[in-house]
Amino acid sequence: MSIRHLDRMFKPRSIAVFGASDRPGSVGRAVFNNLVDGDFEGSLFPINLRHREVAGRKVYRKAKDLPEVPDLGVICTPPETAPGIIEDLGVLGTRAAVVVTAGFDEAGEDSGRDLKGELLENAGRHGLRFLGPNCVGLMVPGHGLNASFAPGKPLPGRIAFLTQSGALATTVLDWAAERDIGFSAFVSLGNCLDVDVGDVIDYLGSDGHTRSILLYMEALGDGRKFMSAARAASRNKPLVVVKSGRAPEGARAAASHTGALAGRDEVYAAAIRRAGALRVYGIDDLFRAAEFLARVPPQEGNRLAILTNGGGPGILATDELVLKGGTLAELEEATVEQLDGVLPRNWSRGNPVDIIGDASGERYGKALEILVGADEVDAVLIVHAPTALAGSRAVAAELAPIAAAASKPVFGCWLGGASAREAYEEFAAADLPGFLSPDDAIAAFLALQEYRANQVALMEIPSEMPTSARMDPDSVSVILERAYRERRTWLSEVEAKCLLSAYGIPAVETRRAESSEEAARLAAEIGFPVALKVISADITHKSDVGGVMLDLESEQAVQEAAEGIARRVERLAHAKLEGFSVQQMVRRADSVELIIGASTDPVFGPVMLFGSGGTAVEVVGDTVVGLPPLNMSLARQMVDRTRVAKLLAGYRNRPAARADLVCDVLVRAARLMTDLEGIESIDINPLLADDEGVVAVDARVELRSAGAGPRKRPAIAPYPTHLVENVPFGDGEITIRPIRPEDEPAHRDFFYSLEAEDVRFRFFGVIREPQHSQLARFTQIDYEREMAFIAVDDDGRTLGVARIALDSLGHRAEFAVVVRSNIKGRGLGRILLSRLIRHCRETGVEEVVGQVLQQNTRMLALARDLGFRIEAADDDGIHDVILDLAQDNED
Repeated sequence: MSIRHLDRMFKPRSIAVFGASDRPGSVGRAVFNNLVDGDFEGSLFPINLRHREVAGRKVYRKAKDLPEVPDLGVICTPPETAPGIIEDLGVLGTRAAVVVTAGFDEAGEDSGRDLKGELLENAGRHGLRFLGPNCVGLMVPGHGLNASFAPGKPLPGRIAFLTQSGALATTVLDWAAERDIGFSAFVSLGNCLDVDVGDVIDYLGSDGHTRSILLYMEALGDGRKFMSAARAASRNKPLVVVKSGRAPEGARAAASHTGALAGRDEVYAAAIRRAGALRVYGIDDLFRAAEFLARVPPQEGNRLAILTNGGGPGILATDELVLKGGTLAELEEATVEQLDGVLPRNWSRGNPVDIIGDASGERYGKALEILVGADEVDAVLIVHAPTALAGSRAVAAELAPIAAAASKPVFGCWLGGASAREAYEEFAAADLPGFLSPDDAIAAFLALQEYRANQVALMEIPSEMPTSARMDPDSVSVILERAYRERRTWLSEVEAKCLLSAYGIPAVETRRAESSEEAARLAAEIGFPVALKVISADITHKSDVGGVMLDLESEQAVQEAAEGIARRVERLAHAKLEGFSVQQMVRRADSVELIIGASTDPVFGPVMLFGSGGTAVEVVGDTVVGLPPLNMSLARQMVDRTRVAKLLAGYRNRPAARADLVCDVLVRAARLMTDLEGIESIDINPLLADDEGVVAVDARVELRSAGAGPRKRPAIAPYPTHLVENVPFGDGEITIRPIRPEDEPAHRDFFYSLEAEDVRFRFFGVIREPQHSQLARFTQIDYEREMAFIAVDDDGRTLGVARIALDSLGHRAEFAVVVRSNIKGRGLGRILLSRLIRHCRETGVEEVVGQVLQQNTRMLALARDLGFRIEAADDDGIHDVILDLAQDNED
């Protein structure tokens, strides 16, 4: 993850526009006029080989002719010129660009050049970041920046909008202008050749001017990068996503149940959920959800009270809530008694709270105060139908102060025409959410519930190890190596169950037989009754070809069944019989058939699946998808999202199944999948679950083919427990470990322990009060793109921190180190920086660099002592310190 130089892109002090023009209809003219009309206060430099003046401003021929180095270059020239312009800007010292130009693929074919490759190479050589190509551009209205060819002048606001569709960009701008919606940033991402979705989300996640981030997404290339950025941003502010392409496409053929069921859209939905974001399905929903989430206080429960002056509207809202899975609050007797004291005798005396059509604003207010104070109520929806006795605006004005002071969400639904819009505006002026129909209000409330649930999942920090896992890696490696040698892409059922057992997943005893006679003998050893199944790498679903025989009670029955299977396979032109699996029949009459599986998604890597199992699993359609790694809580959330969860809970005289052991199998299967990169998919179907426990009856494990290349990494990196170590310090020991999100409170305390000089040495400026967004960026990191080691004492205090941020290729790392001011000089800085350097060597980093103020003599001496090269200080008194590890890595 890299936001390096994105500040130059979003907050430039000077801009050069290549291809700026006065020619009507040209992109260069539209972009330059937008910059002028946007009231940009910095320097604007038009560049064009053919013009002397554009919009009354002097035109320059090339970048080298400019009177100063521009922070941002905007390129509107033909595609074959763009790589050279990027090179010129890089040499000059510009570190950000927006490449509006389209048609790179076509121009590259015509010229025989790899124009996109040249763009990346030239930009990378100079550390220049660029947006695009083929984008509408970039707008930051609060900064006066409109580096786009979009029509109109967007208003400043607190919402950031990102889109992968240029056509949708201009549509949303028109839509927002009609509704007076403003933006903190509006970004058309284009082809995402360099700066992509993850980079921009990461930048805006810590932008103080952005309250909500809205994203229109079509596809991703790097699932882990997106997840890292989205999870960090979602801890600071709402992230709302519209994902197009919901129709089934690109799903794998049914080589396994899991591969067929874990379709692409379901995986994107699971990723958005696990990122702590909210998925919606239209542009109206996108902005409505952003407004609602940004305007409601934190809320834990899901019990809604509906306060209305009309029975009909209240019932409509109740129906919508209950039928969509929401929860209507049940009023306690004490609350009813309080309402009796302020409402007419004929009020509904229940929820919805119908306070009768003649209700005044004062009556509404008294009832609202009681509901807001009721423990059994988590949120309140006000539904108001206009009457001659109480106008909507007057009621809204009466209720707004009460709603604004409430510690739980209160939102309004204003029915009618002009009066409803006036009430809506009254609530909006108080920064309160409002709606014009019960359906919209309930949809927003249910979206809030989903968002809160996703936020809970976001804060789960999975460890590397599943609960009580006992693993036998030696037996696993033997099984896999034999299959690789034989160039097989499927393990036999016997091998698959050995693999499960090695990860502590209970499985039915299964043995392999090469002949019908051996099958009969093994059956006698196992004990009757038994099940007999065909072994053939060519047969995907055994029962479809008569390859499964159940409840065999004798050796003769087993031998005859095996001979029958052999005859049926012989008639299949595509299949070769490899043997038989013999397994004990499991008789568990009250058990529930489940499926637990894993498959490999081309974007997000390993994906887990859970649901109702059995032969009709695709027909039943009761499955959910989640991303590993999992812990017991995350596994339980997956289980609870299925209909089969109700069966697991028990009913009538059937006892509840051991759902905890079901979750344990999910956690273990997720660990197996993330551990073993050679595995493509897993099917455990059925997994039987009852009050006695769980057992895998059938299992299939698909291996990644030799020519498929490396498997996509898990989209979420697990916490690197293996990097935790204890080291001597002073008279005792301290723990050096990677930082965790839950370290934020201790990190805030650590900041307050620093003297002003140490803060200036670390941040090159004065920070008096660290914001949550800043602390979140420090504590919620992607362990593969950055690392922060903290030193922790026995009391849990953070004593010091050393961190690196890697470039996009992972070759270069920028470091920083700081320790508590009251323990400086005791060697902790050396311990932390040495640990950081060791980590860089272990991960293949070639160069470690840092910037140190010349007054920070202690840090300069430490760097020199550890082998860093100290460059001369620049005009700002900052030394670059550089440690070359490339030779060490080669050795």
